[in-house]
Amino acid sequence: MDRLEAMAMLVSSVEEGSLSAAARKLGIPVATLTRNVNDLESIVGTKLLVRTTRKLLLTDTGADYVAAARHILEQVDEQERRAAGEFTEPRGELVVTTPVQVARLRVLPIVNQFLTQFPEIRIQLLQSDRNIDLVDSHADVAIRIGHLRDSSLVATRVGMLRVVLVASPQLLKKRGVPRSPEDLQGYPRVVFNSPFLSPWRFRHPNTNEVHTVTDTPRLLVSSPDAAADAAIDGVGATLLLEHDVAEAVRARKLRFILQEFEVDPIPVHLVHLSRDMMPVKLRRFIDFTVPKLREALAGFGRRPSR
Repeated sequence: MDRLEAMAMLVSSVEEGSLSAAARKLGIPVATLTRNVNDLESIVGTKLLVRTTRKLLLTDTGADYVAAARHILEQVDEQERRAAGEFTEPRGELVVTTPVQVARLRVLPIVNQFLTQFPEIRIQLLQSDRNIDLVDSHADVAIRIGHLRDSSLVATRVGMLRVVLVASPQLLKKRGVPRSPEDLQGYPRVVFNSPFLSPWRFRHPNTNEVHTVTDTPRLLVSSPDAAADAAIDGVGATLLLEHDVAEAVRARKLRFILQEFEVDPIPVHLVHLSRDMMPVKLRRFIDFTVPKLREALAGFGRRPSR
């Protein structure tokens, strides 16, 4: 048995949730994977996995062993990449995670420029509005919106984004212009179901008191584009990041409202795991991307004067 190969099979089984799923991903027979996991358990002298009809469960020993196996496999992978030249030449694959709308509006154009300049680098762009764990997804770098909680990440702030309330001129003419957050009670709302925009919050400029809007929205959507389009059609007011509606506001399809009640702008960071030695491809990507992202996001974090 190849111990490293067996460790990789065990880790893949845990990540995929079953032996059969891991075997399909690795392109090997289930019997081969099962035999290798059993051999590891024989070496350790105890069960690592508890197999149920629906999923795999790690024993306490198994959880510790899988964590150690991941670390060993990462070290081996790093040494192999170093030998292949990733620490001396900008080459190989980078996995980048980013929120969907930020990817479309800001990140993808920068990635395209980067790939043109560095032809030996490949990029896998993972677009998701949830924070993808860098270790679990084997990602090299992420763009994160919101305040960071994981102190183990190396973070570089690249900008700020205002949280703005907008509505169409026709809706404001029909339903009136809200003058305070309290006026939104019963007002038609289109809500983008996002962790940093839901529920709606506003801050009173004189008292700093935070007001939360909790009544049921007229329309609940899962993308900022859908929320903006519905707002343009007059379905309701919507709360989004400024760069999501900047073009519609410039075209006078939407208007800012309650600007004096906006909460603080939300920070945007580029983050990566701390490493003793950083691959050249990652260093080049960070050096290339940070100034361009700062330029792309410039102006979106300026709050109106109160």
